[in-house]
Amino acid sequence: MIKDLKSVEERDEMMSNNEFANLGEGEFAYITRISSEEAVRMFAALEDIPADIILFALHSADGTPIALTDTLSAAQAQAFEDDLEIATVH
Repeated sequence: MIKDLKSVEERDEMMSNNEFANLGEGEFAYITRISSEEAVRMFAALEDIPADIILFALHSADGTPIALTDTLSAAQAQAFEDDLEIATVH
């Protein structure tokens, strides 16, 4: 049997917007493939990055960038080192 979805008001009583935004914080992360141009926008301290290269960014559950690497395996290793489970994002 499928349960009825709760109304927005009932959901808000269960969890605040702030609690929802922080769900998974410190436990989950995700990895995105980004261009060098996107990397410069995300990581303001970057300088002299070659154009048209592909990089991988590790993000916390709330979307905050944690690390930037040039390989997927390095991003995965960083997540493992930080005890973060990698979540699949579509």
